[in-house]
Amino acid sequence: MAMMFVNLPVTDLDRAKTFYTALGFSINPLFTDHNAACVVVEEDHSYFMIQVREYLQSMTELPLGDPAVNPTASITIFVETRDAVDAAVVAGVAAGGAEVGEATDYGFMYQRGLTDPDGNIIDFGWMDPVAATQGPEAFTDQQQG
Repeated sequence: MAMMFVNLPVTDLDRAKTFYTALGFSINPLFTDHNAACVVVEEDHSYFMIQVREYLQSMTELPLGDPAVNPTASITIFVETRDAVDAAVVAGVAAGGAEVGEATDYGFMYQRGLTDPDGNIIDFGWMDPVAATQGPEAFTDQQQG
């Protein structure tokens, strides 16, 4: 099985760990130290490596940008229900993140924008299961039929 690790720069590792655990994720202590923490998004599949900026900078010769000013990526995590989207964003804001923009509701898909305390974009979304497997038109057909 493929595994995905997304590396994110942070300025305060403890603050970032608090934020991501408030969203319901866990920290894998086997891959966590004073430079980085492994955030388990989906066991055996999806992870964030939140890394202090100086440590992440040591892995590239290119300068790291400030995600709060010039984001270069946006991560969206899809959850089981619309209520779970709302709960994640509320928890993220309470843990020091910021909501970005208004919720978008396309009927078959619902999303809300969130940034972590460092400005990394971590959005949450829900998609109707019919639309997810058969496309948005199948959702519309289901609603009309």
